[in-house]
Amino acid sequence: MLLLPSNVGQEIREHGEKDYPHECCGAMLGAETGAGREVRALYPLVNRRDDSPSNRFSITPEDFRAAERAATQRGLELLGWYHSHPDHPARPSEFDREHAWPWYSYVIVSVEAGIPRDLTSWRLE
Repeated sequence: MLLLPSNVGQEIREHGEKDYPHECCGAMLGAETGAGREVRALYPLVNRRDDSPSNRFSITPEDFRAAERAATQRGLELLGWYHSHPDHPARPSEFDREHAWPWYSYVIVSVEAGIPRDLTSWRLE
């Protein structure tokens, strides 16, 4: 189970709103607890996708390593990734499922006409 405090969910929504009409993306940092995966901080990233940033996001290996370093420096773990779906539902696309790793958690926020809406979490089985 992913435990996402309301302030962290709000940060994801704000990032989605700021980057609209493009997808936003970032890492979720936290800890595995007895209650589940607790997200304690975000590490916002830049969507590196230049061919279709409104419906895909991409990060570089350097971005990935920076997120891991940020987690380690804070005594946390890299729990997963978040991104937005501009003008689409907050559910994983086929592309999202094909590129997911089973050990990470994922959060998607839908942003409709620039306004953040639903926020969902999922994990590949």
